[in-house]
Amino acid sequence: MKLNVVQTIIAIAISGLISYGLYSFHDSENKIVLSLGSFVFLATTLVIAIGVNFEQPRTTTNIRVVSGIFFTIALISNLIFSFFTFSTPSYIITNGILLLIFVLTAYSINKANQPPTIQL
Repeated sequence: MKLNVVQTIIAIAISGLISYGLYSFHDSENKIVLSLGSFVFLATTLVIAIGVNFEQPRTTTNIRVVSGIFFTIALISNLIFSFFTFSTPSYIITNGILLLIFVLTAYSINKANQPPTIQL
């Protein structure tokens, strides 16, 4: 696994800006929970989607696709939470389960024994 520093910084900055936007639109006492939770979830998925390369190109492609899907799910989930009043436990449980499913899926893809590609 190789981390690309510039792309990682860009992914973190994008996640921070999205989180700030969600913070600005939400008018409840849970603004901080929403912004921190969305930043963690969005940054995790986006950094892995654009800032990380794996040894096998197939693994990199598969994990990037899964990361993109979960980034979209996280964005939709946090947009829904930003427009409705919610309790802190419901937010943490929902996004925590989604994040753990993402981590498990990415880990499983990375640990799968994929045959090396043949270069012609």
